[in-house]
Amino acid sequence: MAADSKKKPNIFKRIGSKIASFFKGIASELKKVTWPTRKQVIVNTISVLAFCLVVGLIIWLCDAGFQALTTLIESWR
Repeated sequence: MAADSKKKPNIFKRIGSKIASFFKGIASELKKVTWPTRKQVIVNTISVLAFCLVVGLIIWLCDAGFQALTTLIESWR
């Protein structure tokens, strides 16, 4: 009987224990998170949208310039 008490738990208990430990770790880490305020989220969102707009405008201008340049080169032929 002493040998029976030293056996490892079955596979389902070991896996269940690891899964429970994983979710406890997640809950513990989420308590440490400092969430941004509503104002910070709005400011950051506007900043990202403005940056995307500027980059899109630059790409559009470059595309239009290259298209005009291509048209100019093709007209010389």
